[in-house]
Amino acid sequence: MILNGRTAVITGGASGIGQAVCMKLANEEEVRAIAVVDQAGETEQFCRKLNDALGRPVLLPYCGDVTDRAFRESVFQDMEERFGPVTLCVPAAGIVRDRLAVKLDQTNGKVKHNMYDEDEFRRVIDVDLLAPIYWAMRMVASVAMDRATRGLKQWVPAETMQGAIVLIGSISSAGNRGQIAYATAKRGLEGAQATLAKEAVYFGVRCAIIHPGFTDTPMVRSLGEEMIKDRILPNTQLRRLIRPDEIAGAIVFMLKNSAVSGTLWADAGWHPTA
Repeated sequence: MILNGRTAVITGGASGIGQAVCMKLANEEEVRAIAVVDQAGETEQFCRKLNDALGRPVLLPYCGDVTDRAFRESVFQDMEERFGPVTLCVPAAGIVRDRLAVKLDQTNGKVKHNMYDEDEFRRVIDVDLLAPIYWAMRMVASVAMDRATRGLKQWVPAETMQGAIVLIGSISSAGNRGQIAYATAKRGLEGAQATLAKEAVYFGVRCAIIHPGFTDTPMVRSLGEEMIKDRILPNTQLRRLIRPDEIAGAIVFMLKNSAVSGTLWADAGWHPTA
């Protein structure tokens, strides 16, 4: 699938994997416009800096909470009014709230009152599971509505693919100590991808999922250098964190290659001990 001239929405686009995807799409694929969706205060600065380097206004900043349905709808409506249907989507925004599921008080053997907080668990699910699904579904709707206005119904192969989605899973979807909420969310995305892959193809949209290993992003760095050195790198065959541009390259490959509609593990040889 040719990406040049297409319109994309990337959440979490001002840092980490999302930012790397924005840069790769803008620099190498020359998409027409990219909605860079993020809460970070640096979103506008990032877009302005890259637009200046490219000599064209390809990145558009949208600052807000990805779990806010009104904000989501405003992003899509603005992009559709300015550029037509959104045909690429990488909902990459994510958070972690790592801690053990249950802790016992060593003095009395009872469960501590600070057992994994339910509000934090729900926030992880909202950001890492529900939000990506709804951003992806809204992108499918963008393609579907455009087809309806042109009198088109079910997609046929002669048209070529109409759009593509790549969801961001994680190696933690297989289970990871201290990540009960995060692992649950990422595992849930697998079911969402499998379902959207079946439904969205009616409109000519593919849906795939990538499971990155530990990548050199602010989210992973927040785990602490000691954790990275002692618990992550020894279990990674590359003996280093994955670069964001390496994951971005895999994501853009998945967007471009129409044979890809399933799962890609980009784990850098991650083999955790029990």
